[in-house]
Amino acid sequence: MPSTGPPLAYFLTWTTYGTWLHGDQRGSVDDAHNVFGHPVLEAQPHRAARTREGLAEQPFVMTARVRDVVDDAIRTHAEFRSWRVLGLNVRTNHVHLVIEANSHSPEQVMAQCKLWATRRLRDRGLLDGRKRV
Repeated sequence: MPSTGPPLAYFLTWTTYGTWLHGDQRGSVDDAHNVFGHPVLEAQPHRAARTREGLAEQPFVMTARVRDVVDDAIRTHAEFRSWRVLGLNVRTNHVHLVIEANSHSPEQVMAQCKLWATRRLRDRGLLDGRKRV
């Protein structure tokens, strides 16, 4: 029987700028292909190449120091919001977050985590004001 209540938690994943493009051989999601259990976009090498050529700057890959700062920023913001982090893994090119935050939509949670992580990186001098992350 389907649940009618709020989700227990959100499992959010996002990538850094330019590191996982539509058409990539690993597959990707867009607004039309973003439903759990449904197929993702298939590999389209020409689309990936066109997208790569259109990047405004180099892809953003997180160093160990950057990953630590992003992890801390997300945990700190979650604590401030009274959200409960159940799992967090900051990788070189993406973030996985499992979080109880039913007071906000998953899109709002992800946007706030990205915003505060980026802000913290800039505050620490690890990112200039124009760099896409």
